[in-house]
Amino acid sequence: MSKIRRELFRGTATALITPLTRDGIDFEAMGRLIDWQIAEGIKALVICGTTGEGSTLSDAEHRDVLEYAVKRAAGRAVMIAGTGSNDTAYAIDLTRHACEIGYDGMLLVTPYYNKATQRGLIESFAAVADESTKPCILYNVPSRTGVNIEPSTYAALADHPMICGIKEAGGNISKIAETFAAVGDRLAIYSGNDDQIVPILALGGVGVISVLSNPLPRGTNEICDSFFAGDIKRAAYLQLRYLRLINALFSEVNPIPVKAAMAAMGFCEDYLRLPLTSIEEPHRLLLLEAMKEAGIALK
Repeated sequence: MSKIRRELFRGTATALITPLTRDGIDFEAMGRLIDWQIAEGIKALVICGTTGEGSTLSDAEHRDVLEYAVKRAAGRAVMIAGTGSNDTAYAIDLTRHACEIGYDGMLLVTPYYNKATQRGLIESFAAVADESTKPCILYNVPSRTGVNIEPSTYAALADHPMICGIKEAGGNISKIAETFAAVGDRLAIYSGNDDQIVPILALGGVGVISVLSNPLPRGTNEICDSFFAGDIKRAAYLQLRYLRLINALFSEVNPIPVKAAMAAMGFCEDYLRLPLTSIEEPHRLLLLEAMKEAGIALK
């Protein structure tokens, strides 16, 4: 018998940036960001994911950021820890830690660089989920990892008691439709691409894990809330209204533009760790114009 689908959250989760300086983590800036996101109505926060530059944090920093963020949120939002890795053993260790310190769920990215087979993905995800005491969302982003999670692979994992959902950033809406047909009754599916929020909601999705909501939390929330309220026309209008900003936020690899956006709003320094570098000037100008067009106040 298939399990009943669980939703870790419904609506918008922000894939939060990690404010950095040359000296390390800017925890004061991170605290202000967390407080602002929650005040703006964000349902959940993802900490140390792709947008949070988790791949260039040291192990100690990764744990420190996770600990700080969950304490700062203090139960005011659903908290999701980015604990996936190309090293399954490390992902297990980090997942155990996030469970122990009070996270509500885990985000497990497809192991990157190794380019596992579909069998390898099944065994790796299952191994991490077996050690988790909190629900896990699988994160498919083949443009970064080199491997797509196939619908049949989701189906093989869908009945695992600790796997609750999917962040789908594959981009291929036809393939995503196949995933809904295969597991949509068992796994909650979230858009992982801000330009596909409404299309994925229309297929039965329950929200988005968003980069856009870093600078635009209320606007991103409104896309989902309008859709769930039955105002599909409004949701589609907002999706298209913010398309220029979405494109600007991905004019260079994430999180380069969004870090520049948050710096322009006065939340943090525009500083990233190598191999990432600050946004190039032509893209910065386009980003700032798109932010103003979207009604975002700049410092």
